[in-house]
Parts: sequence; structure tokens; C-alpha cells
Amino acid sequence: MIKRIFACAACCIVLLSGAPGMASTPAPARPTIPGKDVVAISGNGVIALRLADAVLLGLANNSEIHAAYLERVAQKTVLQTTEQRFSPKLKLNGSHVVNQNPVDRSSRTEISPTATMQSETGAQLSLSWNNSITQGEHGVASRDDGTSITVVQPLMRGAGRDIVTAPVKQAWLNEQINHLNLKAIVSDVVTQIIFTYHEVLRAQEQSRLAQEALARARQVLTYDTYRAAAGYWVESDFTGLVYAEADVASRELALGETVNRLEASRERLLRLLGLEADTQIHAVDALEIRPVKVGVAKTFAAALKQQPAYLIQHLAANRANVELNVERDQQQWDVSLVGKASQTRNYTPTAAGGQTNQYRDSYAGIRVDIPIGDAAPRRAETRARVNARNQDSRLIEARKALERDIGDGVRDLNARWRQYEAACRSLELTRMKLETERDRVKKFPGDSFRVLVFESDLHNAEAARIDTLIAYRNALARLDKVSGTTLESWEIELND
Repeated sequence: MIKRIFACAACCIVLLSGAPGMASTPAPARPTIPGKDVVAISGNGVIALRLADAVLLGLANNSEIHAAYLERVAQKTVLQTTEQRFSPKLKLNGSHVVNQNPVDRSSRTEISPTATMQSETGAQLSLSWNNSITQGEHGVASRDDGTSITVVQPLMRGAGRDIVTAPVKQAWLNEQINHLNLKAIVSDVVTQIIFTYHEVLRAQEQSRLAQEALARARQVLTYDTYRAAAGYWVESDFTGLVYAEADVASRELALGETVNRLEASRERLLRLLGLEADTQIHAVDALEIRPVKVGVAKTFAAALKQQPAYLIQHLAANRANVELNVERDQQQWDVSLVGKASQTRNYTPTAAGGQTNQYRDSYAGIRVDIPIGDAAPRRAETRARVNARNQDSRLIEARKALERDIGDGVRDLNARWRQYEAACRSLELTRMKLETERDRVKKFPGDSFRVLVFESDLHNAEAARIDTLIAYRNALARLDKVSGTTLESWEIELND
């Protein structure tokens, strides 16, 4: 008998250890863009990187995203545990005790599994079985076993589906908040990658422009030096030679600064992408843009459905209302219907072969628990009411802030496009002005100071075009982030 009892206990333990709730921790997922892979081309040890490739690498390797997905594993465990609130629970207790004294030696073995379950109405059901065997020194054993079932149905405090399922509702609200937090983290990282990639593009173009400006300055210096040596200049024209030499020195300094900015921006991008610091990359996206037509009303309507910060505040307000209902319920009396039925059987060995006695017992009634003078439930209810009102106020403010941010983002985007158009016109006119001055110098040799000034103007105009182009791209990415559409724009799936 003892062996059979412990065999049953071992089977229960094996079954419980294989339950879903006891499974090993799953590996974290990661965000992906379905149907797209990195197509970066490596040549001469330098990787030609598109912005789309950079985003894909960031989704796969960024440490902040990886940490967020690890946290999601723990968060889902909390949700799974809460969802098992209404699943049957099994508790197994057992013992084996040996007693020895100068007169006799005996042992007692007990096993008592208990199954409990709570329904969504608040009813609690408990089913237990007790079995014990007492064995003396001469092998004489007595057995006691019994079963009982207990039912408790609250009528006031803790009754009703809304109150009983409140922990599950709160867990689901927390899960949705955690999902939105993950979306915000991935969106932030993608936006940082976009900004940093654009900085690399800007730095590359600035370096190229600086090299071209230096080459033109050296060409002007060579031309002026040749003309001075050939005797084409009068004494007053030699001031232009000094200007040309100073312009070359200034361009060399500017080139060094642009190279330094380029290396710094590349390092920042490599950190975001989770690549080694010595990886050589070159941004290859074309510096071209097309105007994107966006409206405040349409963008704001989309943001109300997708913007993580606003939706999190909306869920927080709902969670506060659920908590308020629970605290209100706690102020009620504890009135419950209770019932129990049990059966006990006892076997006692006798000289005639043993005697078995069986007993049955049951009861039903009402249990009332009335707290008097306990102010704690009222304090908790007051705090929950204040918190609910604060969350509602924050939700209103979050909606207003979102509307302001959308309006600012759309206006900034449109302004950036107008600036880009102005920069393109300025660049074209500056080129025409420089070409006109070069033709004049060829026809009427003399001081090339005005050419140097116009060369500087051309460099500044080209840099302004690049700056306004990058600013427009960044404004578009920023508007995506504010409206919560970054993942949708890049077709990113969170897979959490």
C-alpha cells in the first residue's frame, strides 16, 4: 500500500512538471521586414550600405531592441500566470514518519492531494482526499481515508464577473501597454538609425564638396601663380595671390573637419547596427527627395489609432477604472453561501479480522464577515478614485499634445520642402554667377578675388542644398515617429 501511495504521488509530480506553466523559458523573437534581406555589397573592404540595409541590420543586432525582447519574455510569463487564475490547481502533501519508543515502534504514512478551482462568478470549489496508514511493529496496520468537497459562493464582496475577472483584465491591459512600449522602443531605434544614416550621408557629401572646393582653390592658386610669374599682373594684383593661398589653407582645414565628422557619424551608426567598430561602411542612398503630401486632420486621425504614447495613456486610464471598481467592491460586507460534504472511512484491525467504519457529514449556510472601524478599504478607494481622475486628465492632455505635435510636424515638413526648393534655386543661380565671373576673368585677365568669393558661395550653396534635403528626410521620419507609423512605413513586424 505504501508503495502504491508514493507511486501515485510520483506520477502527479511528473505530470505537473510537464504542464505548460512549467515549461522552459522561450527564446526571444525579433522584429523583421518580411520578404526583405540585407543586400549590402562589399568591395575593397568597404560595405556599400543602403538605408533599408541599415534598418534591417539594426532590427537584427541592436542591443536595445534585444534587451526589450528579453523583457517581453518575462512579461508574457506574468500574463500566462494570471490567465491560469480560473484553471484547476492541484496541491499534493505527503509525509512518512517513524515513531520509536521503549515499548513499540510504528510508522505513519499520509498523502493528501487537494484540487481547487475558482469560477468567473467568484465561486470557489475545493476537493480533497486524505489517506493515511499507521503500521505497528508486528505488521498490524490501520487505515483512514476520506474525501470532502467545499463550495463557497460570495454574494457581496468578491462576487460578479467584473470583479472576479479584474486581475485578468488588468493583466491584459498591462500586456497591451508592454506591447506598445516595445513598439515605441523599436520605432525610436529605427528613427535613430535613419537620423544617423542621414548624418553619414551629409558628412560624406560635405567631405566630397570640401575636396572639390579644395581642388578648385588649388586650381585658382596655380592659375594666379602662373600669371604672376608670367608678368601678366601689375603690382596691385598680387593681393589676389595672397587671397588664393589663404583660401587653399581654409579649404584644407574645412576638409579635415568634415573627415572627422564623417568618422564620428559612422561610429554612431555602427553602434546602432550592432557592428564592429572597425567595419568600413559607405552610405549609397541617392540624395534625392520627392514631396510627400500630408494633411493634419488625416495624420492626426491615424495617430489616434497608432501612436504608442497616446494609446498607452488610454490603456492606463482604463486600468485605473478597473482598479477603482475593485477598491469599491472591497468596502462591501463579506457575505457568502457555503456548503461542504465529506465522507470518512476508518479501518481498524481486530482479532476477528478488522472493522471498517464509515461516516458522512454535510452542511450548508451563510457566512457573514462585517468589518467595523477599518478605514483601510476607504483610503484605498479614495486613492483609486483620485488616480482614475488623474489618468483621465492625462489622457485629455495627451490628446492635446499629440494634436500639437502632429500640427508642428506637418508644418515643419512643408517648411523643409520650401527651404529645399529655395536652396536648389540658390545653387543654380550661384553656379550661373560663378560661370559668368570665370568667363569675365578669361576675357579680361586680372585679379581673381571675385572668383574665390563666388567659389565660396557655390560651396555654401551646395552645402545648403544637402542640409535642406537631409532636414526634409529627417522631418518625414520625425513625423512618422510622432504619428506612430514608423513600423507601418517600413513594413516592420514585431513578432512578439
